[in-house]
Amino acid sequence: MARQLPTAAEAAAILARKRTRPQRRPPPVAGRSLNRLLKALDGKYGQGPGALQARWREIVGVEIARRTEPVKLTKPRTGGPAALEIRVAGASAALIQHQAPEIVARVNLFLGEAAVNKLRIVQGPLRATAEAAKPPRRRSAPLDAAQEAELERGLAETPDGPLKAALLSLGRGVLRRRTG
Repeated sequence: MARQLPTAAEAAAILARKRTRPQRRPPPVAGRSLNRLLKALDGKYGQGPGALQARWREIVGVEIARRTEPVKLTKPRTGGPAALEIRVAGASAALIQHQAPEIVARVNLFLGEAAVNKLRIVQGPLRATAEAAKPPRRRSAPLDAAQEAELERGLAETPDGPLKAALLSLGRGVLRRRTG
């Protein structure tokens, strides 16, 4: 004999009587709660690659800082001192290699005793020098009204267009250099 299903009203009554377990929620992600703590600890005690980048010139000196930049600190899985990877501009790598013990000593003064035990040197273009190499472009002073009028008169018969604009620009540059 087949068992009959309950009606909608009976099913509602059964569900109202029966206590069910709440749906299981996964625990919160550990990274979220630890992230705040790690940021606070890093701000208080941390001296990582970001601090090295910000104060590199003070740590190693002006001459070395012009040729190098810190890339990353690599800590071994077994613990212990880290390896500092620095990027060196071109042929300066040999010079920096000879100064490696001094650089490691200076970095350890900043990060703490025995924080870094070796230096990895990678040759490549420096980001800091690429940004610093381009000086801000200064706008040159305008020409005198008399010089501008003379230039306009000289090019009066030239038809309007890109050629005339280029010639005006060239003329202004030449006249500025003569007076400057």
